[in-house]
Amino acid sequence: MSLKIHSLKYLVSFSSYIFAYISFTYTGILSFSVIIYAYFLIPLLELFLKPDEHNLTEVEEEMVKNDRLYDLYIYLMIPVQYLAVGYFLYSLCDFSNSFAFNSELGPIDIAGRILSAGTLSAQSINIGHELGHRLKKYEKFLAKLALLVTLNMHFFIEHNRGHHNRVATPHDPATSRKGDILYLFWIRSTVLSAISAWKLEYVKLKRLKKPFISIYNEMILFAIAQISFVCVIYFFFGLYVTLAFVCAALIGKFILETINYIEHYGLKRTVNDDGKYERVQAHHSWNSNHVIGRIMIFELSRHSDHHYRATRKYQILKHHDNAPQMPTGYPGMMVLSLLPPLWFYVMNPLVDKVITEKH
Repeated sequence: MSLKIHSLKYLVSFSSYIFAYISFTYTGILSFSVIIYAYFLIPLLELFLKPDEHNLTEVEEEMVKNDRLYDLYIYLMIPVQYLAVGYFLYSLCDFSNSFAFNSELGPIDIAGRILSAGTLSAQSINIGHELGHRLKKYEKFLAKLALLVTLNMHFFIEHNRGHHNRVATPHDPATSRKGDILYLFWIRSTVLSAISAWKLEYVKLKRLKKPFISIYNEMILFAIAQISFVCVIYFFFGLYVTLAFVCAALIGKFILETINYIEHYGLKRTVNDDGKYERVQAHHSWNSNHVIGRIMIFELSRHSDHHYRATRKYQILKHHDNAPQMPTGYPGMMVLSLLPPLWFYVMNPLVDKVITEKH
């Protein structure tokens, strides 16, 4: 693949917003267009497409790493996401009665649009995830902007300062254990991750000798920003549309937790003789080289390399031969995780195999 095509392929990621337009414009089954695309069409295609384990050469990697076009794709996702959210809210509202849904929409239409918006919310979290690992201040700001529209800004703290340090240990809320049921994991990870973010901010402010209740506390600033954002939506669109937005944000959060669930399921770091956990290695994350899923979520499914070198940009993430591989791409694995007995049937033997090979 030429480097030009290597770059252009990420434009496919914006295709979700084409289906979002359909979801927010039409009714009936078409209101579920994003869901059908993300969780039926893509998984079906990935069943027949072979994974691509190809890595860039060192020379290619240096060229791609410094190509600003890859950054532009990520940056553009943010205004596109805000426009999509605005259109989602507009599509639901009856402006003759700001406290009611559009009278032309039935319950199925509303549900389809909320689920579709929730899927887009998860994509926005992924953009916040990518930019949150960058070193430049304006990129970190953009990461927070991407997370604001998902009401999940504490992810910026917990993921970077918590999850990456504690991954594949019992101390990480976002690491699922063998035998965990997804739906219970949602609750545990959601609650404990939020608590962890507050604790991490407390530790940071204590180290800096700053007061906890102050403008220095990012968790407080995040809470103010998110409440203000919801209030703005309420002012312009009314109560019911605001509740629909919050539901979509929660769906995005549950999709994020589903991704967390599949990324490290059953994998553990061992404790060294000094009592500390071993350094994070490629075999502590489940990897997927299935091409469509990789492109759609900006290489997040090459998760082993991401945890091995967290500051690497998405376009240069590598395949590792010792990284455990998922049977299919992220979208298909997420659907599989919704069916716990089938998930355990497929994944538990793979977990046991990874543990056996490691020892």
